[in-house]
Amino acid sequence: MTVCIHPTAIIEEGVEIGQGTAIWDNVHIRRSTRIGEQCIIGEKTYIAYDVHIGNRVKINAFVYICNAVTIEDGAMISAGTIFTNDRFPRATTPDLKQLRPSEPDEHTRPTVVRAGATIGAGSTIGNDLVIGRFAMIGMGSVVTKAIPDFHLALGQPAISVGCVCRCGQLLLRFSPRAVDHDHVTCVACDSRYSIHNCMVTEQT
Repeated sequence: MTVCIHPTAIIEEGVEIGQGTAIWDNVHIRRSTRIGEQCIIGEKTYIAYDVHIGNRVKINAFVYICNAVTIEDGAMISAGTIFTNDRFPRATTPDLKQLRPSEPDEHTRPTVVRAGATIGAGSTIGNDLVIGRFAMIGMGSVVTKAIPDFHLALGQPAISVGCVCRCGQLLLRFSPRAVDHDHVTCVACDSRYSIHNCMVTEQT
């Protein structure tokens, strides 16, 4: 396997790119970012410095990934997604006489997208939070707090409305009163789960 990089892409010094990864037109990847194997980085996506991206990650077009973001194996970041990393953003110092530097500081907060998660098109992702394993964020959502494993979260701000299988199929929608389920089977792939207090556990 080889790395495929479009001639219009800008790849800065110190970027690591794994075998089988494809980087499309007008992508800009800043210094010291690490991208794993067999990834797809869609056109006109911007990835800041020191970002960590796992293996077999699919990043669609027009995605903005800022510093302090980690994306684990097998995640999908759909088109137009925007990550953030500063809770108190200002362009200048309080006296308006100097631009604030772009380097990370005490206000920079991390975001982690766990393995297998999907973020829907046009979403905005806050900071100092984790999106859980195989979670699914609906298109156009604004995520302001952590999303547990396997949860389906929608809205502005995003809230958990149900849970999904590893394959992406909806398992069930949450009721206003939490109901425990000892055995839930995916209708698409027969994977089995238990759900207690809205926390989803895979059954072997």
